[in-house]
Amino acid sequence: MKAAILEKYNKNGNDLVIKNIDIPKVGDRDVLVKINAAGVNPLDNMIIRKEVHLIVPYKLPLILGNEFVGVIEEKGQDVKEFNIGDRVYARMPLDKIGAFAEYTTIDYKYISKVPEYLSDEEAAAIPLTSLTALQSYKLMDVKSGESIFISGGTGSLGAMAIPIAKSLGLKVYTNGNGSSEERVKNLGADVFIDYKKEDYTNVIKDVDYIIDSIGEKELLKQFKILKNGGKIVSLRALPNKEFAVRMNLSPIKKLIFSLVGSKYDNIAKKNNQKYYFLFVEADGEGLKYISKLFDEKKIKPSVDEVYSLNDINEALKKVKQGKSKGKTIIKN
Repeated sequence: MKAAILEKYNKNGNDLVIKNIDIPKVGDRDVLVKINAAGVNPLDNMIIRKEVHLIVPYKLPLILGNEFVGVIEEKGQDVKEFNIGDRVYARMPLDKIGAFAEYTTIDYKYISKVPEYLSDEEAAAIPLTSLTALQSYKLMDVKSGESIFISGGTGSLGAMAIPIAKSLGLKVYTNGNGSSEERVKNLGADVFIDYKKEDYTNVIKDVDYIIDSIGEKELLKQFKILKNGGKIVSLRALPNKEFAVRMNLSPIKKLIFSLVGSKYDNIAKKNNQKYYFLFVEADGEGLKYISKLFDEKKIKPSVDEVYSLNDINEALKKVKQGKSKGKTIIKN
């Protein structure tokens, strides 16, 4: 099978190499999936730049790719819930990624059947960002009737986080390029701020929750619009001690993250706020919830450009530019 492999880390980015390798063997709890499409994410570029190495110390060479949709072609003896021919999708587990390939094996507890109305390209846009949103909301223990600011809601995260937030009864504020305002409001955003025309800190105040998808350059501003006692989840800033404990990391990593994340913990503490860092994990049960929600609401994910596996490096460069109007997809 063909697979896109990272052979060397590079802080400035590095091209993946397309190689022919053996189709993986199926374990008792595994399914073998013929991958139809895979989502390309900022996380893939972060892995290439070795930015997540302290969280997940991947060994090279590594097949890259964190989410996929495909069809089960073989299954292990312990797999009862799924059948050969089922169309499934997943965020791959942290210790075994590899969606930029023609086939993969994965423990059945991480997969879910795909809503039938979705195309492969649309379905491939869902697992990682939808689970990111869902796990953020669970972490903050959001309550219906309260408010949330989702930073940069015009991208692939917003396409998932906004409708899921509305399904949980939240009032949604977001910002982004004004050309996407209508699309984002159709997803359910209550208030949209065009960042070219207005600073969101002049529009929003005292929100209950925030999902930060931008990182340090915006995080300090976001604390200012969070109410006293509010909660914020960052996907791009620094991990803290709470994250290290939650992820059951080693004592040395708990110490490191306690130090690097103390800046944000201290800022939050001043106003009785809570700062979280999230690195999204595989979650089959969570994805089943997402599938049910999508089936009920007939939500259409935003797909930007579709590339072939041979053009994976062009797709990664596209995502690196950060101007997507939806998810970038690899199609086999």
